[in-house]
Amino acid sequence: MSQRAPLAHARGLGSAKEGAHHWWHQRLSAVALVFLSIWFVVSLISLTGAGYDQVYLWMAHPVVAGLLLLLVVFTFYHLKLGLQVVIEDYIHTEWLKVTSLVVMSGACLVLGLACALSVVSIAFGG
Repeated sequence: MSQRAPLAHARGLGSAKEGAHHWWHQRLSAVALVFLSIWFVVSLISLTGAGYDQVYLWMAHPVVAGLLLLLVVFTFYHLKLGLQVVIEDYIHTEWLKVTSLVVMSGACLVLGLACALSVVSIAFGG
């Protein structure tokens, strides 16, 4: 049992100055995703009944490709931020927490790059 006062025990455990930054990034990416998701769903609805070639040409348009890239980047960034909070809050074993964060970050990066490269490949006719 410790003889230290509660204030002495809590000293040095304050803000690491990272929480607000993380919170803002998560909120801003969420706002961007609202608009990008609405655009994407409306676009998909407008493409109902379109053939493969029509959808391919739609995706190859520079504005559409740019918006799709933004959707991919913001989606995987927002996913990474959200999963990071869940892992940090609910995994208490340090080595497992670090391993989970590394694996999750790597998976988000690899999947995000795969999606982005797919969009770029279509945009440049690859």
